Amino acid sequence: MYSYVLLIHVLAATVWTGGHLVLALTVLPRALSARDPRILLAFESRFERVGMPALLIQVASGLWMAHTLLPDFSAWFSFSGFPAKLIGFKLTLLLLTVLTALDARLRIIPRLSAETLPSLAYRIVLVTVLSVLFVVVGVSFRGGLLQ
Repeated sequence: MYSYVLLIHVLAATVWTGGHLVLALTVLPRALSARDPRILLAFESRFERVGMPALLIQVASGLWMAHTLLPDFSAWFSFSGFPAKLIGFKLTLLLLTVLTALDARLRIIPRLSAETLPSLAYRIVLVTVLSVLFVVVGVSFRGGLLQ
């Protein structure tokens, strides 16, 4: 069962991270150079249909896998031991992602204009970096970079 959940988790991470890389590296520069927030909004409206379900799948599958690896919930935040550190890093990245997304959704997007576009760009880059860090930490469960 773990292998199937891991596969679904990785596929959802591919959608989430890949979408944000496309957004940050191709769509965002075009919107900034044209000073046109409609370019970002058009991408966002299409990406949200697959990106948000992908994020929810990652959260659900990630919590399930964390519980499988480390059943003691309180140990997730202890940062003692290798799995606990990685789970703690993942949860910290999730919190930062949610806070950044809420800030963008509630404060910036409702009054998005050519003038506020750089503020949204900063948040897009931040969420993209966080999503790549999710991948780095996730790979580390199997002997990646953070050993």
